[in-house]
Amino acid sequence: MLKFNVAGVPEHFNYPWHLAIESGDFADAGLDVQWTDFPGGTGAMMKSLRRGETDVAVVLTQGAVADILKGNPSRIVKTFVESPLVWGIHVPADSDIESVEQIKGRKYAISREGSGSHLMSIVDAAERGWDSGTPQFEIVGGLDGARKALAAGDAEVFFWEKVTTDPFVENGEFRLVGIRKTIWPAFVICVRESVLEEHADEVRSMLKVLNHHCDELVSYEDAVPRISKRYGLDAHETEMWFSATVWDEGFSMPNRALPIVIQYLNRLGIVDAPMATPDDVWHQL
Repeated sequence: MLKFNVAGVPEHFNYPWHLAIESGDFADAGLDVQWTDFPGGTGAMMKSLRRGETDVAVVLTQGAVADILKGNPSRIVKTFVESPLVWGIHVPADSDIESVEQIKGRKYAISREGSGSHLMSIVDAAERGWDSGTPQFEIVGGLDGARKALAAGDAEVFFWEKVTTDPFVENGEFRLVGIRKTIWPAFVICVRESVLEEHADEVRSMLKVLNHHCDELVSYEDAVPRISKRYGLDAHETEMWFSATVWDEGFSMPNRALPIVIQYLNRLGIVDAPMATPDDVWHQL
């Protein structure tokens, strides 16, 4: 049985992966899919791909494109979540920041360099016309580290997926001062090039099983309470998120989105690859 080490954040978006693993459908396809949670997010997973510790990773689109253009020997093979990601912009509940305009010049908590929380803080600043000032960053490792950093006063602003952080807004740790939606698909699936060279057919077989469970999940009448209970999320927030989320069930290159991401990363100085095209980051299964 062929083994794939798969990485993803421990969040509700990845529920179809767990359905597929727990159903035994991967095993029935002759695949041993070993899932590892990466609370540190996209930056940590791209690093793990580089090291050869992870075969397949479910990562943020902009983080995947940026790191591949910086030499990560991996390729995007599939859009996983087609709908955009809604990032909450958070401050400590007792912060003097009353509006999102006041986060300019404050210190941002980020998982690590190249993470989604890092890149989206730069994107947000650029969209607000703050390109001239480089945000200050405090590397905190993930959501738990951000909670500690904001409580201790080591950072003042934190970008994270809005539904995931809702419990910490409700319990009085964070206060939500704004949101930022991506203008591209939320998540893609990356695979190491060496894995694709030897096992592209098996990767496609694995992702076909995943597609099936994405399709089935949408039809479950009890999908919202199941997800809410499993991930400790507010039922109403989960219902709104679920109704707005679209899992991609195909293998087509996102022809419109990838050029936008590449152009954006170049404009913000995150990468220096002005001649890059989608073919530089994509592998067609």
